[in-house]
Amino acid sequence: MRDSEMFTQRAADCREQADAAELANVRDRCLRAEAAWTQMATRSLRTEAARDLREAKTTV
Repeated sequence: MRDSEMFTQRAADCREQADAAELANVRDRCLRAEAAWTQMATRSLRTEAARDLREAKTTV
């Protein structure tokens, strides 16, 4: 499993927790965590794409 997949899954988990939360502060905390995990996934996807491209160039 790539890091981006794990980060995306964690973001989805946080969204589910936010949707299930009854307290506003818990919901807000989960939504902040979701945003952070989503941002990490985005960065990780860029890094993985660059790595894949670099590896493809070196194998040719």
